[in-house]
Amino acid sequence: MTTSVFAQALGSDVERLHPQMRRRFGLTPDGENACVGRGVMDSVWRGPLVTVPFLWFGAWRNILVPRTGKGIPFTIENYCYVDGLGRDTTTFVRTFEFPRHRRSRFDATMVYDPASGRVLDYLGTHQHLAVDLDLEVDERGGLLLRSGAQRFYEGPVGFSFPMAASGTAELHEYYDDQTERFRIDLSVSNPVMGPIFGYRGSFTCDFSTIPAASVPASAKPLREEARG
Repeated sequence: MTTSVFAQALGSDVERLHPQMRRRFGLTPDGENACVGRGVMDSVWRGPLVTVPFLWFGAWRNILVPRTGKGIPFTIENYCYVDGLGRDTTTFVRTFEFPRHRRSRFDATMVYDPASGRVLDYLGTHQHLAVDLDLEVDERGGLLLRSGAQRFYEGPVGFSFPMAASGTAELHEYYDDQTERFRIDLSVSNPVMGPIFGYRGSFTCDFSTIPAASVPASAKPLREEARG
């Protein structure tokens, strides 16, 4: 059986994860390969008005969330499969159900990059933005993910994306034994604009093993990028 994308990056530190976190981030194509979470975001927020055009531009390809609210129902779909380039890939598709039937999605697909020893996070529907992730296990057995260098790819064009024009993400996720729920807190900031957007909430998960052909096409990117 293969080792999950995250276990490869964490190495021996994976054993320090809470058992529920180890299960959630342990999906593999040839084992338990599906985890669908459902819960509520206590808060989905954004930065000052200057961030709004930036957020709406990112929303065009499901990279950022421009809407805000409290008590927002959401789902997070994690499926692990082998993509068209032969890479073990784990989806992170977050769908937020805002009032008046307004829906926002925040899509990512993650692979392990052996060259850097990191998880590589492709953002959006077309994997245009590739982001290096640094992982750390905290004292609760939770996982801290910090984004690093970013690269933009479109057709033959490829370049390092300047951080002044992008955002740096920090995500905390852990399992709360008292409530038996996963808790999540994401913030994205920019060195010029300051805080851009984020969310905080909790959810429960249903785990399953499904045939590779049953991984929903809606959870996969429309385009796969070979460059890391």
